[in-house]
Amino acid sequence: MKLSLSVRIAEEFASKERACIPLRELADLAVEAGYRGLCMRASQVGAHSSKLEVELARILTEARQLETTMVTGDFAIVYNNADAPGCLRRIQPYLDLAEALDSSLIRVALKHQDDIEWARKAADEAAKRDIRLAHQCHTESLFETVAGIEQTLRAIDRPNFGLIYEPANLELCGQDYGETTLRRLAPWIFNVYFQNQFIHDKGAITLNTWTRGPVRFDLIPMDDPRGIDFARVFRALVHAGYHGPVTVHQAGEAWTAPAKTAQRTASFLRRLGEESGVHWK
Repeated sequence: MKLSLSVRIAEEFASKERACIPLRELADLAVEAGYRGLCMRASQVGAHSSKLEVELARILTEARQLETTMVTGDFAIVYNNADAPGCLRRIQPYLDLAEALDSSLIRVALKHQDDIEWARKAADEAAKRDIRLAHQCHTESLFETVAGIEQTLRAIDRPNFGLIYEPANLELCGQDYGETTLRRLAPWIFNVYFQNQFIHDKGAITLNTWTRGPVRFDLIPMDDPRGIDFARVFRALVHAGYHGPVTVHQAGEAWTAPAKTAQRTASFLRRLGEESGVHWK
């Protein structure tokens, strides 16, 4: 497996459109912390960006030998709003963006059953360029529950359409995120997202879910033991034979500088992964 850093670390949790760190600085801190890749989002570069901006982003990452592990090309996808599935209906700009960044994976979104046929068409177009599409385990989408995820992926039925496995969203929706679930979904896992949270009745953040209504929680550091059992997830990934990216998808921490957060998180996950049998690239 390889450790990747999402540029989300330079975003606020509630405002995903503004980056507080320029890409050059973010790429440098990723290298210094030991990450092998960057997960690109529209706050840094997206389908709306000029060709020059995209080219400069690729030059920056390639010069630092950072792989662009995945591309999220617009803000509707990151907000998971009603417009998020629109990317499937006009996939070409997202394919162009991925190619320009030398990335083979694009995050997309589905919210309704009629999005499935568009997902098939988008996957067929992506396959012509050897690009894969993936959907994150996510609230208020067809990928909320384990059963819903499997059913939707089987309905799409394209080898280049898969899953971004994300235990925190599964937990928000009252789903198991351990070995049983991971083994069930393993054939489709293209990427893994890690973020940490502590669910409790007085949590500062509330997100709505279709399966259990509003859920309150706090964002907490990756190494806070009150949250996700990452060792459990690592062991399940090893048993499933997963060899792809593990992406730190944590939003920036208001109380800590992003560079310190990135370094501490990388050290924690590398150590925990090694203890769980992970061989890091």
